[in-house]
Amino acid sequence: MSSAVELLLPFILLIGVMLLMTRSAKNKQRQAMEMRNSMEPGTGVRTIGGLYAMVVEVREDSVLLESEDGSQLLFAKNAIGAVLEPEEYERILSGDEAYDAEDTPVVPDDASSLTGTDDERDASDERRVGLEKDGDAEPADKPESTESQDAPSGSEDTRSQGSARDGENGSKP
Repeated sequence: MSSAVELLLPFILLIGVMLLMTRSAKNKQRQAMEMRNSMEPGTGVRTIGGLYAMVVEVREDSVLLESEDGSQLLFAKNAIGAVLEPEEYERILSGDEAYDAEDTPVVPDDASSLTGTDDERDASDERRVGLEKDGDAEPADKPESTESQDAPSGSEDTRSQGSARDGENGSKP
């Protein structure tokens, strides 16, 4: 009897997970339908394509929208991504920032400002190698040329014998 329960347990769990998933999907569909049904003339909306417009007329399966430049567009109700609050719609149209300057998080350009102290960063700046292309700039300590050591001996071709292509782009030598 216990072996039958052990065999059925995974199937019961699978069915339970599937029921929970379909329930949450139906809940999301219901919320989207309620949101789309809450549209009325004068409401600001955002389409799934990112167009912000004002609702002019609500029909059975479609919505007539007016964009900021005054053109009227007919959209399916399913194309409405969000019904916006009046304050948010006005803020978006006016181009105001969502956050105040004090509330906006500061993101550094690189991680060096996140590690170490200012003194350590100043010391590391002194150790940096200059990469200027000007002829006036002194080159950094340049090691002696090692071409003769790194080059293969003789005039042997280092490519694979079967390959007639050079590189990934398919160019021929």
